[in-house]
Amino acid sequence: MPKVSYVAYIDESGDDGVASVRPIDPTGASEWFVLSALVVRAEAQRETVWVRDILKQIRLEQRRTLHFQPLDDWRRTLVCANIATLPVRCFAVISNKANMHGYRNKKAEAASAIAGRTWFYWWITRLLLERVTDYCERRALRDYGEPRTVRLEFARRRGLRYAHLQAYLYWLRMQSQAGELYLERGDLKWSVIDPINQIAAYDSSERAGLQLSDSIASAFYQSVNGPAPDYSYALALKPRMARTPGGQIFDYGLKLMPSGYLQRAGLQQRKIFELYK
Repeated sequence: MPKVSYVAYIDESGDDGVASVRPIDPTGASEWFVLSALVVRAEAQRETVWVRDILKQIRLEQRRTLHFQPLDDWRRTLVCANIATLPVRCFAVISNKANMHGYRNKKAEAASAIAGRTWFYWWITRLLLERVTDYCERRALRDYGEPRTVRLEFARRRGLRYAHLQAYLYWLRMQSQAGELYLERGDLKWSVIDPINQIAAYDSSERAGLQLSDSIASAFYQSVNGPAPDYSYALALKPRMARTPGGQIFDYGLKLMPSGYLQRAGLQQRKIFELYK
């Protein structure tokens, strides 16, 4: 495989359950689920320094880790403003799950021996990686004149078996090579993926990059969740959101699922997507 030249730190906000979903079920999983990635160049990893500087700016220098959710509003604002100045690229896939209440994906269930029961999480991961790998391949060709591998580092999450992701990626690659992908559009750039040696999971406390990715996921979750979402944090990240070669962020660095949900979303939930369009 090509040399590892990029690292993608991946974290989430919200629940990935679809059997019962709020507000349809008052005690169900969250209506929204966000999966984020922060991509950095491997040769210039300075995430620990960046997090230390951010903690100092928000007057929490006595802490060793950054966690977005419990922060005051002004601290959240500063965190996102700081991320927007870093040499990184940010991605977020946002899924509204109300339409998936009790949904059964028969194709995913047929492949449950590969993807496991957490098929929804891995499916959203696939959508995220389609964009991350496309960006990394384009960037590597520009920076090095050849494809370079992106290492995938996930925030460790109870109930997930990362061996399932490895098997799922192999399954997708075989489908891709045979021209038998179930989705008509979308595929990973396989030239930059090494599913055996370059996928790992860590506690967030072990990786400063995961703490920054948590901030991205949480910022976008806050932009859509609840009756009065706050989209200011997510909008502050706009300078570092990944773009297509034509400069488009929406549907690339920021992906909404289902694709047609924007037309029927509430006014408050539409705001962040309209600002990114």
